[in-house]
Amino acid sequence: MQVRELGHAVIKVRNRERAEAFYGDVLGMQLAARHETMPMTFYTLGNHHDLALLEVGEDGPDADPKAPGLYHLAFCVGDTLDELRAVRDELEAAGVKVHAVIDHVVSKSLYLNDPDGNGVELYVDGSDVWKTDPQAVAQGEPMAL
Repeated sequence: MQVRELGHAVIKVRNRERAEAFYGDVLGMQLAARHETMPMTFYTLGNHHDLALLEVGEDGPDADPKAPGLYHLAFCVGDTLDELRAVRDELEAAGVKVHAVIDHVVSKSLYLNDPDGNGVELYVDGSDVWKTDPQAVAQGEPMAL
């Protein structure tokens, strides 16, 4: 067997409406469908669905930062630093705190959390050096944007 590609991710959220406002309104993801009895919301980036939100309820505990599990989701938001700056400005206008801005050489990234503390990376590609030097993906330094 060989896995060919990542199909989609499902993350747990406390409040689906609040999470939909973040992923749909702030990040601009396109709604694909809602499943009311689960309750889940599905978003598409060009596939039948690429991300789903599963509501677990307001009493859902925070994940232990040392426990195994998802560290963050990463989404490409453009091709240029100007586009990344515009995304940063939109996040700030929406009251979303950017925790870090990192130059990974292969990408330039903003790091933030969704309303439930799930990690989100928004990035633009920086270099194709990884095609000849796979170790290049393991780089990262803070950068000014």
